[in-house]
Amino acid sequence: MEKKEEKGEREVPVFIEGENIFLLPQSSENVKRYVKWINNPRVRKYSRNIIPLRVDDTKRWFEPQEGRVHNFIVFEIWHKKDKKPIGNTMLTDIDWVNGWANVGMTIGEPEYWNKNIATEATELIVEYAFNELNLYKLHGSVIVDNIGSWTVAEKTGFTFEGIHKDDLFVDGKYVDVKTYRLLKEEWIKRKIK
Repeated sequence: MEKKEEKGEREVPVFIEGENIFLLPQSSENVKRYVKWINNPRVRKYSRNIIPLRVDDTKRWFEPQEGRVHNFIVFEIWHKKDKKPIGNTMLTDIDWVNGWANVGMTIGEPEYWNKNIATEATELIVEYAFNELNLYKLHGSVIVDNIGSWTVAEKTGFTFEGIHKDDLFVDGKYVDVKTYRLLKEEWIKRKIK
């Protein structure tokens, strides 16, 4: 399936389709949007972006690097109805031998917060990780104050593992981080119920 962007009618390959969103390959055409998200104080607080980025810095993400081990996969989250990218979801630090990865997400457009977009995107990327990449275990970590994110983790079946005390420095103080994990067998059992 292909999706047309209204402005310029660019064809966008849909990689994964959900009910309200599409997951598409990350595109260099949206670099300015990524920079807006990364530098937005409301967004970057919980995504831990502490170094300001410029468009030129971000464009380098798309440059080929010889010998680079592909240990991350990033998707744009597109809102179906509004026909625009609203965030990113990703698998990072992928360990292809042991079958695990970290799950991350940024909903860069705050008007889409608290609308179950993150829950749907998490379910889609977990399904992809387990059933297409054959990963066995997913990890996630969330600042304790980021109630929305750890609620999504728990709603989508991640198991709370513990708290890392004073793990990150945010807004002038050290904050605790909740850690989560999800095993493929747990995901399968949850889907059968």
